[in-house]
Amino acid sequence: MAHLTTTDPVAERDELQRRTLNSLRLATVPGQAAVAGMVAVVTLLASDLLGSDRLAGLGSASFTLGAAITIVPLAAFMRRHGRRPGMVGALLIGCVGSAVAATGGQLRWFPLFLAGMVAFGAGQAATLQGRYVAADLAEPDQQARAIAAIVWIGALGAAFGPTLTPYERRAAELVGLDELVGPFVFASAMFLVAALVVFTRLRPDPLAVVGGIDRDAPRVHPFRQIRMSARVIAGSAGATLGLAAMAASQAAMVGVMTMTPPHMRDHGHADLSAFVIALHILGMYGLAPLVGRFVDRVGGVRAIQVGAAVLGAGTLSTVLAGYVPALMFVGLFFLGLGWSIGLIGGSTLLTASVPVAARVEVQGTSDLTMSACGALAALASGFVKASLGFHLLANAAALLAAGLLVFAWLTAARVREPARVA
Repeated sequence: MAHLTTTDPVAERDELQRRTLNSLRLATVPGQAAVAGMVAVVTLLASDLLGSDRLAGLGSASFTLGAAITIVPLAAFMRRHGRRPGMVGALLIGCVGSAVAATGGQLRWFPLFLAGMVAFGAGQAATLQGRYVAADLAEPDQQARAIAAIVWIGALGAAFGPTLTPYERRAAELVGLDELVGPFVFASAMFLVAALVVFTRLRPDPLAVVGGIDRDAPRVHPFRQIRMSARVIAGSAGATLGLAAMAASQAAMVGVMTMTPPHMRDHGHADLSAFVIALHILGMYGLAPLVGRFVDRVGGVRAIQVGAAVLGAGTLSTVLAGYVPALMFVGLFFLGLGWSIGLIGGSTLLTASVPVAARVEVQGTSDLTMSACGALAALASGFVKASLGFHLLANAAALLAAGLLVFAWLTAARVREPARVA
């Protein structure tokens, strides 16, 4: 186990935190580029393979399901072996999964495509865990900023991925592949780059430095681990609200985002959809440093309230005046920003509200819940759009945001937060 060894442990810890954040930044950019580039086309490829939008959400649902089923075993593995080997393994699985999904798309074999997307989700699980890795060495009043630092840098990759999508599609055509397969080949390469960065740079392991690795930890069955973590979360009003914020924000964001490209295609603006998604993802990550400072200043509860309001405003903007391309840009940006506030505020509040000994497992369970809610939202979004229309899908997301806002107000008095920075 790594320990601080200099005569100035505070200075050494600060230096290790800077190195950890820099390593995570370098890995997050290609990791987010892989995910974002895939998001811009996954629904279109699924719809093309099936010939209908009704089940097109299965593509996004499969990769979020893959993230969900990976997260708890990944957290348990990290508890025994550390952050570095866990993240590397998950990113490599995502690399292989993206290649399999590309093969399924090229062969027009939908089951193989779905299997690849499930494995792709492991890469998403690794990128999600990156924000918690950033908080391992952070002081309690700086955890939101550390989390935000990694969320923010993801904006580079997240915006980079979708904006390159048209070129990746043309490149795929030039080499004889289906144009929609190109972004998946690109994603596979980007996950590989991210894995190499983590493998070579994330030393020493931040979880080892804080004494969070227990190589003798019992190999608890995932379902039992989830139950144990759920009891810890249920015993804390702050942890419960933090989890609710992440889950609700994820479900509302994924549901609307998944069906935005098909909705714009229906109105003759398929080429614009990649740029709308790019601006949406910029909203998710681009203002994260300011969001982190905001959360550290006002606390997780107030931040979650603000995030819920922004999330609702974003969903309503997409349907206020029927179909207006400019409002799609505005609405999807605010949808992403509301998600960012909910994610950073919820993650910070959850981390601060549970004991250190249970923190890694609780973080895994919270990401499982968040990913599962995203998967259900992605799956349901295709049915809702096909049967009832995009406007009702957006209105349902707005109602979910309103419910989160009410829950945050009702539980605020029972939440105990650490002292905020001035």
